[in-house]
Amino acid sequence: MAVEENKYLTFLSGKETYGMSILKVKSIISMMPITPVPKMPDYFKGIINLRSKIVPIIDLKTKFGLGSSDYTASRTCIIIVEIMIGGVLRTNGLVVDEVSEVLDITEGYIEPVPTYGEASAEKEFISNIGKIKDKIIMLLDVERLFAVEDAHPQGAEA
Repeated sequence: MAVEENKYLTFLSGKETYGMSILKVKSIISMMPITPVPKMPDYFKGIINLRSKIVPIIDLKTKFGLGSSDYTASRTCIIIVEIMIGGVLRTNGLVVDEVSEVLDITEGYIEPVPTYGEASAEKEFISNIGKIKDKIIMLLDVERLFAVEDAHPQGAEA
């Protein structure tokens, strides 16, 4: 178990490389039709029926305010994760531009998120920064990424 704690699935969203603990990843699936749900934030793309289970899907690039993704059949995929939200194990999906690889990132190669002025919205979802050779990998706090306290329908008051 300890060895798997250092393994991160890395993927691209825009030009940036992100990673998440492999322990959170249930599967990686090809892009498929997503059924939109009305009056949800723009990053909430909708739901899919995955093996008779309804799975909510968000788009990472849109969530981080980096524009919208151009989905391609050959590279765009959905990472299916299982996470604890409010004490309940939930299945969610994350659209990414491209999955890269699984990397072993040990403690000596992980640093805290640097601070500069006010915290940015993106920093809320990044737990640490991984360094592998010349790559910088933003390690995501997947539970926080899927937290719904900030998910208000567009036009609704908080």
